[in-house]
Amino acid sequence: MAEGVVLLATITVVIVLLFDYTNGFHDAANIVATVIASRAMTPAQAVVIVGVFEFLGPLLGGTAVANTIGKFVALDGVAPLLSLAILLCGLLGAIVWNLGTWYFGIPSSSSHALVGGLIGAVTVSVGSDHVVWGFGELLHGHLTGIVKVLAALLLSPLLGFWLGYLAHRLLTAVLMAANPAANARLRGLQFVTAAGLAFSHGANDAQKSMGILTLVLLLGGFIPTFEVPFWVMLACATAITLGILSGGWRIVRTLGFAIYRVRPIHALGSQLTSAAVILAASAGGAPVSTTHVVATSIMGIGASERPRAVRWAKAKDIAVTWVITIPGAALVAIQAYALVNLFLGGPP
Repeated sequence: MAEGVVLLATITVVIVLLFDYTNGFHDAANIVATVIASRAMTPAQAVVIVGVFEFLGPLLGGTAVANTIGKFVALDGVAPLLSLAILLCGLLGAIVWNLGTWYFGIPSSSSHALVGGLIGAVTVSVGSDHVVWGFGELLHGHLTGIVKVLAALLLSPLLGFWLGYLAHRLLTAVLMAANPAANARLRGLQFVTAAGLAFSHGANDAQKSMGILTLVLLLGGFIPTFEVPFWVMLACATAITLGILSGGWRIVRTLGFAIYRVRPIHALGSQLTSAAVILAASAGGAPVSTTHVVATSIMGIGASERPRAVRWAKAKDIAVTWVITIPGAALVAIQAYALVNLFLGGPP
């Protein structure tokens, strides 16, 4: 049994890092889409700058989000082998969903996919009472568990839209008397704002994998308490950065061109807005979707300038994926759990 736990823990750690890689691969476009669409950077410049600051985000961004993600499922009373199998299946659900939406160029949320995958795997294996829903705590004014996660995932796109709207109004007012040469300065400023967005993405998204990886170590009996080791931070920072460097370029077209025609002033406003929202969420331990924050900030900017020019049909597609990702990833995770049971000849 001990050997089985070690083997399954090792496999799950590898899958966590694979999820972290696909997260970076899937979300690369969120970071670089506007700087490329506005011609502030070449793809090579964007990838280098984003890669450096993406790596620093998990190392310097704290562990508040990791604590939230690692504690919205309660598996401490479950046998180690079964609990690790559940985490493995939840991760597989998220990875398959990430790769599917990447293939079709749909900017879906890795955060939604991870939450959905874990909910599906936990519910089908040991029951929904092992999911920390947080509804009871909400009645007493406390945000925790799934309620906290869903609140962050719901509110962050709304904040992205309205802050993008206001940011564009402010930038327009400041640059009202500027000549076309100001575009060069706006492009130059994007070297700073894109770096900030990359840092915020790493600080939020890599922490999700850090939380799951720490949970694997805890449930496997390798660490006594839920505390993120430094090597876990380093491993997750490396995996998500490698994913970013690989680049999910299919989604660049959607975020940089298909929602609204992005120019330097729009790109700067979107990056400022997205970085601010994601950094604030990270400080509060709230996992958010970079994909949806960036997309809605572009929509807000477009609505501020020319609402009719915003391609709202594409916005509708993104909204639909927002709704279906959690149940979709949950169903994939349930299928993965069924396959694990079949392979092992019954429940682990």
